[in-house]
Amino acid sequence: MNRQFPISRRSFAGGTAAVAATLAFPALRAQSKLEKTKIALSVGGKAAFYYLPLTISEQLGYFKAEGLEVEISDFAGGARALQAVVGGSADVCSGAFEHTINLQAKNQMFQAFVLQGRAPQIAFGISSKNMPDYKSIADLKGKKIGVSAPGSSTNMMANLVLSRGGLKPGDVSFIGVGTAASALTALRSGQIDAMSNTDPIMTMLEQKGEVKIISDTRTLKGTEEVFGGPMPAACLYAPADFIRKNPNTCQALANAIVHGLKWLQTAGPGDIIKTVPESYLLGDRALYLASFNKVRESISLDGLIPEDGPRTALRALASFDPSIKSEKIDLAKTYTNEFARRAKERFKA
Repeated sequence: MNRQFPISRRSFAGGTAAVAATLAFPALRAQSKLEKTKIALSVGGKAAFYYLPLTISEQLGYFKAEGLEVEISDFAGGARALQAVVGGSADVCSGAFEHTINLQAKNQMFQAFVLQGRAPQIAFGISSKNMPDYKSIADLKGKKIGVSAPGSSTNMMANLVLSRGGLKPGDVSFIGVGTAASALTALRSGQIDAMSNTDPIMTMLEQKGEVKIISDTRTLKGTEEVFGGPMPAACLYAPADFIRKNPNTCQALANAIVHGLKWLQTAGPGDIIKTVPESYLLGDRALYLASFNKVRESISLDGLIPEDGPRTALRALASFDPSIKSEKIDLAKTYTNEFARRAKERFKA
């Protein structure tokens, strides 16, 4: 008889219980490895489909499953959400990829580490009420254009549209209108003459004939036509220093988002309706679902940022912003796919 490893019934039972407890509480196991369990996350316009993966991961408890307690602060636009991170009141931002390029141009190193959207999902529309005789972009000179918030991705899209029509950002007035009911009110009340915004807002206005869409990145084909290549959109990004100091925490965040992306691959319209907060539907379920069907293909499948995507973003920014010097931007430092790649393998996304 081998007497080197005596096991009593009590110690065996205790060990079995310990194993069972470990299996039953994966969140506790994950939590023990995290550098930071409480995360302050900022987002600009969370009700938009642009951030649907974030909402799904939150509502289905995927952050908690990773041992994270994520406090989400919602701002009127991506630029304001970014300021929360720059100012130190948030750790991570759920926002547009191109902000990492803008920040590097100002010697602030931020990095995207998991992708939510592979197309900007932004449409630029002319108000049918204020500009019924619109013929070309030149007609927008001196007009008021609604964007989610000045400096946000919706503003960038507007700048790009204007530049292709021979106008500069200073030729118009940009007004922050948010991404929900306030944006609808701004257009319908005549406060703005055109709007660059996300869904479900733009589809609602389009279906009711209140806007004429002149530029559209809600589909992969439309994005290719506007930007000339794949354009990474919503992502989680943070200061490079934060990512370096908190790799396990960033991995947990990426895991939660990719888990949400995996769920979205097979979710039906009814599943979406049951999961998102009622207020996101803006009182019209049918139009909300019509909007979802329009942008569905723009949602990332696996959280990975496409290799040529950052180049597309840099080219777009440099085309209208003279402060962006392409030769001075190191795109390799604006993103990393290491976290999303591990999450993709784990969830078979």
